[in-house]
Amino acid sequence: AELLVGEHDFKSFCCVRTQTETTVRHVYGLEISEQDAYGAKMFTIRITGNGFLYNMVRIIAGTLIRVGGGELAPDEMPRILGKKDRTAAGPTAPAHGLTMMGIEYGE
Repeated sequence: AELLVGEHDFKSFCCVRTQTETTVRHVYGLEISEQDAYGAKMFTIRITGNGFLYNMVRIIAGTLIRVGGGELAPDEMPRILGKKDRTAAGPTAPAHGLTMMGIEYGE
């Protein structure tokens, strides 16, 4: 997860049909925490940044799930970012459980 922090071109982590001028975004922080909930493990992924592309957070989550499951090595993140190809990243995680915690606007 820490390899995604910083300013990167997140083209691999957005919908193929994005209509934005640039896919460069700055992720300020990406934290993963684990809790026990209802007798099962629950993971929380908290991402802060200067903006997000369509499905970016869900694709990052799906990719991190693959890393956590051993299907992708953690050091694959720079390669995925560098490919700038949606097919290089993991699947789009389902929307259920996704919560926007807030929006802050600077001056």
